[in-house]
Amino acid sequence: MLTIPQVVRAAAEFGDREALIAGDRRWTFCELVGEIERCARSFIAQGLRPHDRVAVWAPNSPEWIFAALGAQMVGGVLVPINTRFRGAEAAHVIERSGASLLFVQNGFLDVDYSSEVSDHETPSLARVVDMAGFSWDEFVHAGEHVPSSVLAEREGAVRPDDLSDIIFTSGTTGRPKGVMSRHDQTIRVFQEWSTIVGLGADDRYLIVNPFFHTFGYKAGFLACLLRGATMLPLAVFDVPTVLRTVSDERVTTLPGPPTLYLSILNHPARDSHDLSSLRLAVTGAAAVPVEMIRRMRQELCFEVILTAYGLTESTGTITMCRRDDDPETISSTSGRAIDGVEVRIVDENDVEVPRGTAGEIVCRGYNVMPGYFDDPTSTAETIDERGWLHTGDIGVMDERGYLTITDRLKDMFIVGGFNAYPAEIENALLGHPAVAQVAVIGRPDERMGEVGHAFVVRREGRSVDENEIIEWARVRMANYKVPRAVTFVKSLPSNASGKVLKFELRALLR
Repeated sequence: MLTIPQVVRAAAEFGDREALIAGDRRWTFCELVGEIERCARSFIAQGLRPHDRVAVWAPNSPEWIFAALGAQMVGGVLVPINTRFRGAEAAHVIERSGASLLFVQNGFLDVDYSSEVSDHETPSLARVVDMAGFSWDEFVHAGEHVPSSVLAEREGAVRPDDLSDIIFTSGTTGRPKGVMSRHDQTIRVFQEWSTIVGLGADDRYLIVNPFFHTFGYKAGFLACLLRGATMLPLAVFDVPTVLRTVSDERVTTLPGPPTLYLSILNHPARDSHDLSSLRLAVTGAAAVPVEMIRRMRQELCFEVILTAYGLTESTGTITMCRRDDDPETISSTSGRAIDGVEVRIVDENDVEVPRGTAGEIVCRGYNVMPGYFDDPTSTAETIDERGWLHTGDIGVMDERGYLTITDRLKDMFIVGGFNAYPAEIENALLGHPAVAQVAVIGRPDERMGEVGHAFVVRREGRSVDENEIIEWARVRMANYKVPRAVTFVKSLPSNASGKVLKFELRALLR
């Protein structure tokens, strides 16, 4: 069983191979480990204790990697925060996790993250460090006088079953819950992930997926660290930048949601760039069209295209396709269980159903989270007494053990790769003075896969239009959560117990 400090130290064995590229800045693996070590010393100097939480609210960057791994080197617990969150959302994560340090990048997308947080109560927070400013330089120099013996002692004290991170994800109640992960399970899952996809030391990995998500963090820079692949983090997905970077840097690996590949395939400037170096794609998070897989092979020259399925609660991975699967399997299924993980389809009585029959997807194995941080009730509702994680997703398993996702018990929908939870959005919209009732569902969208659609019952005597609702939401929640359209209704369809019948709303849209 390994720890992240051991993985960092092992990465130094890749020596002078190129490890990290960001614009005109480049680091070898030896230099990368040196930067992480500097941050680790600084965390000690700042008084970070084992198991203390460190939050990062910033876009993909080298400094994100240095700070995150530096904190974990000395026993800190990483708390990534979605860059699209507003101040209140980020402050809630900081407060719930008890984070004492926050790293931001002020000015990203014209947002002053420090000010956004300072407007809210965060009693645990002792210091905010701007990774794009002078306070970052102050931070990294603060640990210069920490002895190597002290650093070695702190590294050696990190155990495989210690927490490595807490990633907050909203549940169907709309209340954010912190998913805990250990060092050992994180490393084992992404060693397996890297083996299945065939990631190697000759790969050059353009990391478009955000670091605040498991896909960008664990299947991103951590996987590169495990395999010795070169990492090229991208702060914002921009097709011209992606095309130019792939061509200039001979990128081989480009994982992401289907929207990423569709945007590249349909961009008018695609043919003016040399994309022949591309070989490996890993996707999921939404329906994958067979035609897209065909075009990715023929027009983008990908040799390996895989789909996968997982939750933050399952350390990001439950099932994966394999490299020799045919295009139909890749596009129509989410693969089969990774080694050491059991997957079943069960009915409402928790009894396994026959192959080919729809039911809830449950899994059990080393990938299942220890639980939700400081929330035993939600943990018990999600992981049963036999250790099965109830995903809340509906699926069908074929005779080969391959899984097809058919629906979501939790009503979650996915906007361009981001999970959107109706209950959370509904709770926020109910704060509008003219909204009496609201129900949010996902609807198909050609570019984003799905987007939100709100059905609103106005308060008696109040008037409000669609644009006002949408603009009101934009300043209070992350953009991907904002409904793209609003339908006003006199009442919401409901059953005898008062539960809104969302299938009727979906039928109304159709």
